[in-house]
Amino acid sequence: MTDQPLWHGRFEASPAESLLKFTESLSFDKQLWRDDIVGSIAHVRGLAQAEIITLAESEKIILALNTVATEMSSGKFEFVASDEDIHTAIERRVTQIAGDTGAKLHTGRSRNDQVATALRLWCKRELAHVAKLTLDLCDVLSTRAAESGWGADGVYLPGYTHMQRAQPVLLAHHFAAHVWAMMRDVDRLTQTIERLDVSPLGAGALAGSSLPLDADFVARELGFSRRFNNSLDAVSDRDFVAEALFDIALIGVHLSRLGEEWVLWTTQEFGFAILDDAYSTGSSMLPQKKNADIAELARGKSGRLIGNLTGLLATLKAMPLSYNRDLQEDKEPLFDSVNQVSLALQALAGMIATAKINAPAMKSAADSELLGATDLAEWLVARGMPFREAHAHVGALVSKSIRDSVKLSQLVAADKKLGPDAVSLLNPGVGVARRITKGGSGPVPGVAQSAELSAALTVMRTRIAALNNTR
Repeated sequence: MTDQPLWHGRFEASPAESLLKFTESLSFDKQLWRDDIVGSIAHVRGLAQAEIITLAESEKIILALNTVATEMSSGKFEFVASDEDIHTAIERRVTQIAGDTGAKLHTGRSRNDQVATALRLWCKRELAHVAKLTLDLCDVLSTRAAESGWGADGVYLPGYTHMQRAQPVLLAHHFAAHVWAMMRDVDRLTQTIERLDVSPLGAGALAGSSLPLDADFVARELGFSRRFNNSLDAVSDRDFVAEALFDIALIGVHLSRLGEEWVLWTTQEFGFAILDDAYSTGSSMLPQKKNADIAELARGKSGRLIGNLTGLLATLKAMPLSYNRDLQEDKEPLFDSVNQVSLALQALAGMIATAKINAPAMKSAADSELLGATDLAEWLVARGMPFREAHAHVGALVSKSIRDSVKLSQLVAADKKLGPDAVSLLNPGVGVARRITKGGSGPVPGVAQSAELSAALTVMRTRIAALNNTR
């Protein structure tokens, strides 16, 4: 019957319309259809392998499943009112195609382990895709770093703390800082994929089955690295969804920080970069405007990604074992976060790849004499003065320079403890070249960092390729 849910046998009355509207998930879990069919084919092969159904029956059901896949991919699949979710819709159609044989599809299986299996398959594929898109943005930033130069003649700009100009740094070093952060994101995603690579199929509703199912066989058929250890945990575990949402939320935070910088850089007040017309927007009222909407939305959507994570955690926090219908609420935040972060990664990659860097504006801002104050203090330290004393001495000169509107270099030249020899520390570009410690922002450590960055990106690419979960 197409006007009744598949579980109608227990009930004498038809379900209320309000119940069906409130409990349905078909409107958002349709995108699991590929994974549900893959899981169902493996399950059917497992039934045949255990001799619960015949080989001929399994072939008939698999043929019906492949027919459904064709209908789904072509858009010809017809849903009916009683289809609560994509899983029952597919089973209903298989039964229509294969008749009584098709009704054997759900033997030894519950929607509980069925849904968990499909969702894990979906996560393996889609999280690998998010990791790839994150690396694509890393490649863009790494390329822009190389273009700006890692050497002594590289583009430099002010580095900031507390949003105050602090010390000059190579632009390549600045770009690379974002790459290192996002490679940690990729590392987290790969670890999440490795942890979720567990097949729940065979756990049944909560306790397994009295039928001789081979969960290890089905796990191998589906490409999982292992099967579940505990059936209660298998059907109720949504740690992997929470982990995925955390990983994505942190990517969103990193994109937000990156976006905030580009919002600032492209203002007239900073003037450090100019966006390509294809990656900026205008105003409906102000003809002169050129807005960094991609950067602003990257910043804004981070709140949405964080909200998806906290919402799921609130849902999970008081969940008794094993499956509860509350777990239906895991999919919408997951699907939304994957979709939104994927769009953000691609848009930001295009925006940064096509933007023009205003190197003269960056250098001009970084060449302020005040940004050489730390070099003056370290110059005194190298000559035996305790750092706190050197800090106070240079700080007093800076204060006098600002108060009396006198160039710091003039005060340095006249200072008995510094003198003319120290004035060169305030010359343009000198402060950048003096950073020599490993991992620092100077040209010498920059050359080493460039090689380390390239090697790390290659390793990450190899790890993602090894996941073998192409879309």
